[in-house]
Amino acid sequence: MKIAIAGGTGFIGSKLANRLYDEGHDIYILTRNAKNKQNKKRLTFVEWLNPAASPLEQLEGTDAFVNLAGEPLMGRWTKSKKAQIVASRLEATNEVVVLISKMAQKPSVLIQASAIGYYGHSDSITFTEADGPVNNNFLTEVARKWENAAVQAEAHGVRTVLTRIGIVLDKREGALAKMIIPYKLYAGGKVGSGRQWMSWIHIDDAVGLMAFAIQTKSIKGPLNVTAPHPVRMQHLNRSVANVLGRPYWLPAPAFAIKIALGEMSTLVLDGAYAYPKKAVMHDYPFMYTNIDAALKQVLIE
Repeated sequence: MKIAIAGGTGFIGSKLANRLYDEGHDIYILTRNAKNKQNKKRLTFVEWLNPAASPLEQLEGTDAFVNLAGEPLMGRWTKSKKAQIVASRLEATNEVVVLISKMAQKPSVLIQASAIGYYGHSDSITFTEADGPVNNNFLTEVARKWENAAVQAEAHGVRTVLTRIGIVLDKREGALAKMIIPYKLYAGGKVGSGRQWMSWIHIDDAVGLMAFAIQTKSIKGPLNVTAPHPVRMQHLNRSVANVLGRPYWLPAPAFAIKIALGEMSTLVLDGAYAYPKKAVMHDYPFMYTNIDAALKQVLIE
């Protein structure tokens, strides 16, 4: 297949691009600047969101479109940072839909990034793809706007999959890389109440499930990109300590985290149990369903 990826040089996108290439697909990475890019022997880089360059000709004949583009969430959520988080996602998604509308041959599927933040947060509710938000905050607003922009592709006959991504476990990038720092300094412990749900997924399953959704024509609409067994934050923290062989003793109270991180503290203090019902119903073969095994692979092997 010919597959175009926006956000293909980011944390998840780069790993997805390499996996799809290894499966034999032709991968086109949309970027603002195609110069000085690594991996040009494996990937084709196409400039977009640039008035001086139109990617349409190079993208004709695309079989699948993946959109993971957007400003990273990490960093203090100032007014300008929050505006950029929203604007970057909407700009990229709207442009993807415009490109699709102009293609003579439409792609068969759009895999669109979203997040389990769509559901809001709860310590007691199990969320499947059929559920809506239970409360509103900045993350629910971002996810809702992001998804609403993406579903416009359906008007062009394109199957659209909204991948609501959980906490992706990877040693070098993503949330886990920052979470393990206190443990390396022998200062790890309970974060906040410890009861908040962490809907996690190993990076290999995150990209694997996206690749699976490209090929599985019966998957459309929301898709929880999470492992089948979320854990409480306290469980996750203890597992990290055990795997790294570090003590679990110094708690990080909620008020201290809020002072340090501001509004972004919701990423670690609030959570949701997002169950991947569609993935399970479609028999996606998860590689990692146990948090201890996933952490051992990521942190030790």
